[in-house]
Amino acid sequence: MPNTEWSWAWNWWSALVVINVVNLVVCGVLFSRSRNSDDREHAYYLKLMRSFGAIFIVVALYRSVFVSSYLNQLAWFDTIANSSLLIRSFAIFAEISFASLIMLALLQLNKELPYPARGTRGQTPGFLLTKTPYVHFACIFIAQFFATTATITKIEVLFAIEETLWGVAFLSILPLILAQLVRVYSYKNSKAREELKRYRGFTLMMAVFTVGYCGYSLFYHLPIEIWPDAIAQLQMENPIPAIRTGGQGVKDALLIVNETKDFTRWGGVGFLIWYTGYFSLCGWMVLFLMTGPRKVITIRD
Repeated sequence: MPNTEWSWAWNWWSALVVINVVNLVVCGVLFSRSRNSDDREHAYYLKLMRSFGAIFIVVALYRSVFVSSYLNQLAWFDTIANSSLLIRSFAIFAEISFASLIMLALLQLNKELPYPARGTRGQTPGFLLTKTPYVHFACIFIAQFFATTATITKIEVLFAIEETLWGVAFLSILPLILAQLVRVYSYKNSKAREELKRYRGFTLMMAVFTVGYCGYSLFYHLPIEIWPDAIAQLQMENPIPAIRTGGQGVKDALLIVNETKDFTRWGGVGFLIWYTGYFSLCGWMVLFLMTGPRKVITIRD
C-alpha cells in the first residue's frame, strides 16, 4: 500500500478510536449520575438503559480498535484479539443491547404518553402503535444466529438474511416512531413542551435515523450490496469464499486473521460509510438513550 494510503488508513482508525474513547468517558459519567438518581419511579428503567448502553459502548470501543470483517476474516491487527468469531461473539451482546434500548424507550413513551382509544368504545390502539417494539427486538435477536452461523460457515445468504432482518426491524417501528413524533410535537403549550423535552429529542432522533436507515437498507444496502453477492456465491461451482462446516469452520473463524489496511479489500466506500456510522452515530444515539428519555410529570390533556 502506498504511504499516503497507509497514512490515511491510520488517520481514519485513530479518529474512530478517539471518538469511542470519548464515548466511553461520557458513558462512565452518565452511568455514575444515573446510579445517584433519586427518581424511584424510573429507577429500574434507568438501570436497564444505563446497563445496556454501557455494554454497547464498551464493545464499540473494542471493535473500533480491532476493526474486522467477518466474511473474509479481515483484521486490522495480526492477533487473536482481532478474531472474527471473537468479535462476532461480543457483537451479539452489543446488538441485543442496542435493540433493547430502542424497545424500552419506545415502550416507555407509550406508557407515559398513551394513545387515546380509537374507534368504538374500549378499542385500543392497533398493533403498529403498541407491539412493534417487540417485533424490532425479535428481528435483531434472531439476526444474531444467522450472523454468527455465517461467520463460521461463510455462507453469504445467511449474512443477507441477517441484514434483511435488520431492515425489517427498523421498518416495523417506522409507523410507531412517526406517530410518536407527531404526538409529542402536537402539544403546543409551554408547560407540555418542557415536560416532553427529552421525548422531543428522542422522537426526532429516531425518526431521522429510522427513515435514513430504512432508505439505505431498502434501496442500496440489500438490493445492491448484499443479495447480489449472496446469490452469486450460491451459483459458483467453487464458492468464494469457500464454505466451511463443522468444528474446522469454528476453529478457522476463531484463529485465522488476515491483516490488512487496504480499504479496497475491506469494501471501499461502502465499508467506510457503515463502519464509521455504526461506531460513531450509533454510539451517540446510545449515549442519549442512556439518559432514559422520559417526562417528569403527568400531562393532562
